[in-house]
Amino acid sequence: MHARILHVLSQRPGQTGSGVILDTLVRHAAEAGYEQCVVVGIPADGASCSVGGLSEDAVHPLLFGTAALPFPVPGMSDVMPYPSSVWSDLSSEQLACYRRAWREHLAEVLAGFRPDLIHAHHIWLMSSMLRELAPDTPIVLQCHGTGLRQMELCPGLADEVRRGCAHADRFQVLRKDHGELLERELGVERKRIHIVPAGYREDVFHSNGRGDADGDGDGDGDGDERTLLYVGKYSAAKGLPELLDAMEELPEVALHVAGDGAGTEAEALRSRMKAMASVTMHGQLDQPALADLMRRSAVCVLPSYYEGVPLVLVEAAACGCKVVATALPGVKNELAPRLGDSLTMVEPPPMTGIDTPSPEGRRPFARQLARSLRKSLDAQPAHTDLEPFGWRRVFTEVERMWTGSQFSITP
Repeated sequence: MHARILHVLSQRPGQTGSGVILDTLVRHAAEAGYEQCVVVGIPADGASCSVGGLSEDAVHPLLFGTAALPFPVPGMSDVMPYPSSVWSDLSSEQLACYRRAWREHLAEVLAGFRPDLIHAHHIWLMSSMLRELAPDTPIVLQCHGTGLRQMELCPGLADEVRRGCAHADRFQVLRKDHGELLERELGVERKRIHIVPAGYREDVFHSNGRGDADGDGDGDGDGDERTLLYVGKYSAAKGLPELLDAMEELPEVALHVAGDGAGTEAEALRSRMKAMASVTMHGQLDQPALADLMRRSAVCVLPSYYEGVPLVLVEAAACGCKVVATALPGVKNELAPRLGDSLTMVEPPPMTGIDTPSPEGRRPFARQLARSLRKSLDAQPAHTDLEPFGWRRVFTEVERMWTGSQFSITP
């Protein structure tokens, strides 16, 4: 009998980094012979939910925007690429509805599926319920960094998260410093923390056919050597306003934007981009379409003020892009050694919050970003070593954690 893995994500799958990781993890686990079930949170009026190629009856969504949950899906970031609730804005009544709905939904799925192991994403409220609901089931919590950020943004919920999540059996983190944070914040012993790098799909993100501007697949198109690509949410925390400022100093350069956003902040950025002749907005793209766009771009830029380990930079480098990014810990420590000279880093401005630059630091950052983008556009492609980020290697590390002697499960 194959081991049964229950995957849990409290937000929409496929549209953020954690959702992409969930999808790919499910695909690799299926190839390895695991029986799987997935729980996610989606809007009631949204499209049908698909994860990792699983059958429809293996995916159990909790619906938001209903009588029981009369508000949008809360996102782990305050600005999401779709309409969402902000954690710090939720009332006590809404939080009570959220807890009650997840407890009932998870209890039903657990009773029906009877998993041998639970793999949950994000150190946050829904994950904090799992040990009480499944006291005898091994639990792996995967930290993407955003839960740690929400603990700072919502200190009133932090103790609840600490108490519930601290009892998981193992923790998967992207970076050493995230593991150190878990040790301090949750009182987790180091032996329960496993560092597993982010993974990209080698079958999708590759440089075959790069520069094929004529679209015939032979790779002989000239491409556009003065094209930039930004992939992410329409968000100030992602540095998008400063990127648009930088574009004013690069009149000969085109910027393609893949992503979306909802809310006042996102709408203001959308209006600004619509008015800029140098900017083309592509909206939210699936992974194959995004990879095609990367292969037609010279430089991928991520001027974000807060990230875990930004996988999009690895994906872009795999497609042959040079990359420009803010010199954040995950970029400097995890990516720079592998991306080499293909990566140009920009020092972040002084910050007034975890993802908020000081007002006086924004303009100098934009100017330095413009200089770095020009430098990268003029540079020659450089060698990268992306093998540690390949998903097959990553899944080997995840499976080793699943099947360790403490858990004693087998595919």
